[in-house]
Amino acid sequence: MALLPILEFPDPRLRKIAVAVDTVTDDIRKLAQDMLETMYAAPGIGLAASQVNVHQRIVVIDVSEEGDDPRVLINPTWEPLSDEMHKYQEGCLSVPEFYDDVERHSKIQLSAVNENGEPISEMAEGLFAVCIQHELDHLNGKLFVDYLSRLKRERIRKKLEKKHRDEIKDALYEAKLKAQEQAQQDAQA
Repeated sequence: MALLPILEFPDPRLRKIAVAVDTVTDDIRKLAQDMLETMYAAPGIGLAASQVNVHQRIVVIDVSEEGDDPRVLINPTWEPLSDEMHKYQEGCLSVPEFYDDVERHSKIQLSAVNENGEPISEMAEGLFAVCIQHELDHLNGKLFVDYLSRLKRERIRKKLEKKHRDEIKDALYEAKLKAQEQAQQDAQA
């Protein structure tokens, strides 16, 4: 298994719409296992393939408190089971360190296939329903920040862009120091 790099907002690749999986293959199962490993390491409770730059309709979810109930959902869809909506505070591995309230359907019907290609059809509510809706938004090129005001979204974008610039500067500085150390070692040899 392998940890996969997670794309971060405002990366335009997060806006790509994922395509359906034709057949559940060993490669799809391996991707799902890598996604679970990545999600747990992040740590998070859900991850869409779009977030790891694979634009196929696959999500992994584990909303259990112990982190011992992994769910792989391939070609998932959902429909509301009522008009009842609730606001939930959401965060996202692609929008690190930012949380805000998003209104979601409180009860939904989930349809998908699992990693063995077996059909799944179940009612979901609470955190599981929220997570399904959040992750399926990713497959459709939508992020939780899209539900926020333009002002909030722009503030988040600017803060994350600054964070990315600072990370690049730090990496370049570290590389420069290593190059100087290597040059000194070479000069002494």
